Amino acid sequence: MAGARLTLWGPFRLGRPAVIVHGGAGGWRGVSSLEEVEAAVQEAVRRGVVGRDARNMLVEAIVALEDSGVLNAGIGSVLTIDGRVEMDAGLMMDDLTAGGVGAVTYPRNPIRLAEWIAFNTPHVLLVASAADRLAERLGLERHPGPSSRALERWRRVMEKLQAGAEDLPRRYVELYRLYYGDTVGAVVLDKEGRMAAGASTGGVAFKHPGRVGDSPVPGAGFYVERGVGGCSATGIGETILIGRPCLYAVELLKAGVPVEEAARAAVARHTRLFGGDNLGLILLDAEGNAAAAMNTEAMPVAAAGSEHELATVMKRQS
Repeated sequence: MAGARLTLWGPFRLGRPAVIVHGGAGGWRGVSSLEEVEAAVQEAVRRGVVGRDARNMLVEAIVALEDSGVLNAGIGSVLTIDGRVEMDAGLMMDDLTAGGVGAVTYPRNPIRLAEWIAFNTPHVLLVASAADRLAERLGLERHPGPSSRALERWRRVMEKLQAGAEDLPRRYVELYRLYYGDTVGAVVLDKEGRMAAGASTGGVAFKHPGRVGDSPVPGAGFYVERGVGGCSATGIGETILIGRPCLYAVELLKAGVPVEEAARAAVARHTRLFGGDNLGLILLDAEGNAAAAMNTEAMPVAAAGSEHELATVMKRQS
């Protein structure tokens, strides 16, 4: 699409082990503290890189993002149109083991429930109340409910929305486009060369109850393949579900495309298909080289590894 932005970061030579995380692609306007956001993605990398293996590295990195309270996942999740928290999360190992949850309300850390599903059931995706009951039976920590920050934004926007109730459908679509994204995710490579990728989100603010996006779906919100690489995506879930940019990016790596060019090409393809302002992704290859790309205004990214000290990027480069 002519004039659409595309920003590329990298490549970064991270080595082995390696962790790269993102905090969501979007406009990032009105954020009270970018320093808090930067600290959140940095902490996720610190917790991930010391993990015992790829599975543990990935889960601990995403748990840190879910627990930050300043990102749209876990306790920081945005609210549905009727003022509730509904979360999605998923993960995948490089042997194609995968698990995910959709529209869950019970677990504080949906990624832990997704992990349990991946390694203890024959299923890939469980959703809604049945998944919540499973989380409760497993004794997972319960979500504390909407944060004061999320509730205040929901009340403020709902007042404006109701003031124009005569054109509610159009205004609802506008809200949906304005407040999309902020999914969190990670891709990791452990000392033994094993990889994992995943994502977690509160979804789109003011979404319809029951909506499930790309974050629990392999190939869309995340994808990884042994000896090749892994990807985690963020943006407008409906376009990511259809376009499957993570699968596309990893297939490019398999074809021998360098990590930075694969990241750029995946976002460029998505922009051609769906327009701009809808996608960011992080990509890590099996050799420990990483890159990030987006067609939005900003995306917080942090990365570190045995050959690269902790580094963070946030705003679109000029």
